[in-house]
Amino acid sequence: MKGRSKFWPEQRKEELVDLLAELYPDPHSELNFKNDYQLLISVILSAQCTDKKVNEVTPELFARFPDFQSLAQGTEDEISTLIRQVNYYRSKARHLVQTGMMVSEQFGGEVPVQRKELESLPGVGRKTANVILSEKGIEPALAVDTHVYRVSRRLKLATRKDRDRVEQQLREKFPPHTWRDLHHRLIFHGRRVCKAQNPLCSSCALSHLCPSFCRT
Repeated sequence: MKGRSKFWPEQRKEELVDLLAELYPDPHSELNFKNDYQLLISVILSAQCTDKKVNEVTPELFARFPDFQSLAQGTEDEISTLIRQVNYYRSKARHLVQTGMMVSEQFGGEVPVQRKELESLPGVGRKTANVILSEKGIEPALAVDTHVYRVSRRLKLATRKDRDRVEQQLREKFPPHTWRDLHHRLIFHGRRVCKAQNPLCSSCALSHLCPSFCRT
C-alpha cells in the first residue's frame, strides 16, 4: 500500500515518533532570527552550510541591512564581504540583493505566503520554501535537508535518492501534523548522533529500530 513498508508498520512508526519526542522535546530551528525577514535570509544562507556558521555572520548582516528595502539597495560586494564565511557566498550575495528587490517591489516588503510566489524568489527552492511555510505555520511541510535525508535513508524510512522523492516517502508515512517536529527532530538526531562520518550507533536510542545499525 502507498506509503507503507514491511519494516515500518504503524506501531513501529509510532514508537519512532515517541522516542524522537523523548530525545528532543523542544524541536526548533537552530538558526537565530527575530522576524520573517531574518528567517528567510537565514534559511537562504543555510543552503549547504551549517546553522552555526550562518549564525556567526547574520548579526552584522542584519545590523547593516535590517529589512528587504535596505537589502535591495545593497551591493553584491558589500554583502559578499559580510557573508564570506558562508559557502557559495558570492552567489548567495547576488540572490539576497535580488530577493530584496523582488520582495520590496512585488510583495510590499513582506515575505510572500503562497508557495509559488515564495519559490519565485532567487535562492529559494522547494526545501527553503518548506522551511518558511512550516515555521510560519502557513501549511504543513517537511523540508528534507542533508540531515533529514541521511537519517531517514539509514532508518529506511525513505529509499529514494532524489530529495523530492525522499520528502514524498516521508509525507506518505507520517500525518501532516507531525511533519514540522519530525523535520527538526531528525535534524537534531543527525547532528548529534547519526552523523555523516562515524555515526554513534552504539549509543543511539533508535538502534533497535534501525536496519542500518552497525553492531561491530
